[in-house]
Amino acid sequence: MSRRLASNLRLYNRGLPLLLGGSLAYGALSYGKTLANNSSKGKRWPTDSQLTIEPRPTHSHKIHSGDTRGHDESSVPTTASKDDDVPLFEADPDSGAWASLSERVANARIALSTVKWSRVGDDIRDFLLPHWAKDLPIYFSKLQRELEMAPGSLADEIWQEAQDPWLNPEIARLAKVRISGDLCDEEKMFLQRRKRHTTRALARYLGIPETEVDPEDVPTIAMCGSGGGLRAMVAGTSSYSLTQGAGLYDCITFTAGVSGSCWLQALYYSTVGKQNYGTLLEHLKRRIGVHIAYPPAALGLLTAAPTNKFLLSGIVEKVKGDPTAEFGLVDVYGILLAARLLVPRGELGVDSRNLKLSNQQVYLKDGAHPLPIYSAVRHEIPVEGAESSKAGDERSASQATKEKARQEAWFQWFEATPYELFSEELSAGIPSWSVGRQFHNGVGSVRDNGYSVPELRIPFMLGIWGSAFCATLSHYHKEIRPIAKGLAGFGGIDDLLEEKDNELIKVHPIEPAAIPNYVLGLEDQLPPTAARSIFESDHLELADAGMSNNLPIYPLLRPGRDVDILIAFDASADIKSQNWLSVVDGYARQRGIRGWPLGAGWPQKSTPKAKIAADIEAAEAASPQQAAGKIADARESKRSSESSEEENDDESSTTKPSSSELGYCNVWVGTTLERTSEAEPPPSKRLDIDSDWQLMEPNAGIALIYFPFLPNPDVPGVDPDTSDFMSTWNFIYTPQDIEKVVSLARANFKQGEQQVTRVVRAVYERKKARRIGKEREERERRWGKRWRGVGDHFR
Repeated sequence: MSRRLASNLRLYNRGLPLLLGGSLAYGALSYGKTLANNSSKGKRWPTDSQLTIEPRPTHSHKIHSGDTRGHDESSVPTTASKDDDVPLFEADPDSGAWASLSERVANARIALSTVKWSRVGDDIRDFLLPHWAKDLPIYFSKLQRELEMAPGSLADEIWQEAQDPWLNPEIARLAKVRISGDLCDEEKMFLQRRKRHTTRALARYLGIPETEVDPEDVPTIAMCGSGGGLRAMVAGTSSYSLTQGAGLYDCITFTAGVSGSCWLQALYYSTVGKQNYGTLLEHLKRRIGVHIAYPPAALGLLTAAPTNKFLLSGIVEKVKGDPTAEFGLVDVYGILLAARLLVPRGELGVDSRNLKLSNQQVYLKDGAHPLPIYSAVRHEIPVEGAESSKAGDERSASQATKEKARQEAWFQWFEATPYELFSEELSAGIPSWSVGRQFHNGVGSVRDNGYSVPELRIPFMLGIWGSAFCATLSHYHKEIRPIAKGLAGFGGIDDLLEEKDNELIKVHPIEPAAIPNYVLGLEDQLPPTAARSIFESDHLELADAGMSNNLPIYPLLRPGRDVDILIAFDASADIKSQNWLSVVDGYARQRGIRGWPLGAGWPQKSTPKAKIAADIEAAEAASPQQAAGKIADARESKRSSESSEEENDDESSTTKPSSSELGYCNVWVGTTLERTSEAEPPPSKRLDIDSDWQLMEPNAGIALIYFPFLPNPDVPGVDPDTSDFMSTWNFIYTPQDIEKVVSLARANFKQGEQQVTRVVRAVYERKKARRIGKEREERERRWGKRWRGVGDHFR
C-alpha cells in the first residue's frame, strides 16, 4: 500500500461529495453551457424543466415499487441552518465505515448550503455554472435525509430488510470456501442441461436433422467480448445480436466479459435486457444518451422513489454490514453506472432481482442460455527484497532471472459466475451469494443475530468490472504515449518514464475497490504459488481485468470447460498495437493447455531467441498467472520499442516477419500434438477462407475465430480509432451513435458469417469422425476379446 500514490493523495477520502462531485463535474463540464440551455448538441442532455427536483415522500410509510414521486419542496432546506453542526447520523459503534460515510454526506450538504449564490453576478454565474448547480444543496440535503438511520428512514428500512431471510434468503445460509481446481457442481450440472439445448440449436444452425446429431459430436463454443467502456458494451451487444439472429448464439455454451462486455452480460441476464440483445440495444438507446454523471439525472434518481431505494440499498448494506469497508470512487462509479444501465425508461419499473449476480441462476436453470463469466484482477505487488536471496558469483543467470520474476508485479485473475466467485490461481472459490461477507478459516462469518450480510449488490460489481481508471501509472503512460509523442520535449520525459516502468507498474493513483478476503487463514491449504501477501489483508482489491488482458480468454481455457471453438469480438482501443491474443501464449504454456493456437493475433516482427528463452525461464519460476504477465510485459515492451527502432535481420530470429494484415474475420487452429523439444514451436497459421480441411485433422486443437472491430468501407464515416464518440472515455451515446455502431458491426460480421458456419461444421465433423472411430475401435476390441475367449476351432 505504501507504494501507491493514492496513499499520499487521499482527496476522495474527504467525503462522498468529492467522490460524487468529481464524477459529476466531469459530466457537467463535458459539454459546457450546453448542459444548461439544451442548445445545439445539447439534445443529449435534458433541461431543468425536464429534470425537476422531486423530493422523496416522508418516511412515515414504507416505499414500494409502486409509490409515486412527491413534488412538495417546502420541507427541503436550501440554506444552512443553526443545526447544521449536529450530525443527522447515529454514531454506530459497530460500524466505523457507516459513521465515516454519514459525516461525508453531512459535510457535503453543509458546504454546498453555505454558498451565497446571490452574491455571484448573474452573468458570471450563468457563464461558469449551469442553472441546476444552485439546486445541489437541495439534492444533498435530501440524500442526507435518505441515509439517516432514524427509525422510519429509508436507510433504516433498507437495513431492517437486509436482515430479513424472507427477502434475502442467502443470509441464512452457511458459506464455505471450496478448495479445488475443478468446476463447481452447479456448473457441471448446468453443462449437462446446456448440452441438450446446443444439440438442438446446432442441428438448426447447420441444417441437419436433429435425430442425426449425437450430443458427443456437438462442439463446445465460447464467445467473448472485450474491454473498452461503452464502446465495448455497444459494439459487443451489436455483434452478439447478429449472432443471435443468425442462430449461432443458441449454440454457445459460455460467454465471457471484461469491462464493458461485463456490463452487457449483466444487462442481458436481467429484466431490462430480457435475454434478447435486440431488446437490450433499444434499452441502451433510451438510457445512455445522458452522461452517467449528469447531476440532475444522477442525483434525481438517488433521491426519489423508487429508484433511491433501488440504488442506495447496496450502500447501506455494504457500509453497515462491513465495519471495515472502504467506500471509494469505484463504488460511486458503480452506483452511477447502475443508475443509467439498470434503471429502465420511466424509472418506475426497477426490479430488485437485477441487483444480485446469483439471481441470474434463474436464466440458467434449464440450460436455456449460455453461462456468463465476469472477470476482474487483483494486482500483486511484491515487497522488494522480501524473497530475494543474497547475490553471489555462484548464482547462475537462470537463478537471477527467476528471482527477478518473483519480484515483478503481476495480475491475479478472478472470475465470477452466477454460481461462484473463483480464482484459478488460488484454486479456491465461494458461492456468488456469499460475496460481501467476511470469511475466516474457510467459513463465512455470522452476525450476532444469527444471520450473515446479504450478497454484494451488482452496482458495486459494475464498478469493479469497469474500473479502468484504477490502472497503474504505467498503463496511463501507454495510454497517452501515442497522443503525446509529437509534443515538444516529450521525448526526454518518455525515455525517463520507460526507464522507470518497473516502478510505475506498481503505482495506482486511484485505489481499486475491495471485497472481503475469503482466503484468510487458509495459507496451509492453498497452492504454494499463492502470493503470501494475500493472507495479510482483510480485503481483496479487485479491478478491471483489461489491465492484464482486454480479452477474457483465460477463464475460457480453464480445465473442465473444454472449449472447442472460441469466438472473440474485439472492440479494444489500438487493436493492432495491443495484441491481446498473443498474451495468452504464456498462460497456455504454463497451464500446459494443449490445442491453443500459439502465435495467433496481429503479425509482429521477429523475436530473438535469447529473449524468448529469458521469458520462458522467468515463467518457470513463477505462478501461471505471473508467467503470463511476465511474457505479456516483455512483448509489450518489445512492441513499444519496435515503433521507434528498426529490427535488424540476423541469425537469432525464429519467426519470419509478416506484412499481411488481419481481416474482418480471422481463424487460427491449434494442435493437440505433444511437443518433442524445448525449441520455440512455430506460430499457428491463419487459415485461408477455403482451408477448412485443417480443422478436420485428428490432431487439430482449439479453433479461434477473431473479429476485430475495424472500419468498413460499407459504413463510411465510422472509424473506431478516429470517431470521437467511440473513445473509451466517452459516456454518451445517442441513438444515432448506437445505430452507427450497429451498422459497422453488421457489415463486419457479414464478411465472416459464412466462414464461421464452415468452421463450426468442420469441428462438428471432426468430433463426429473421432467418435465413430472410437466406437469402431471399441467394437473391434470387444470382438477380439470374444474370439480370444472362444479359441481357434480350426486347430
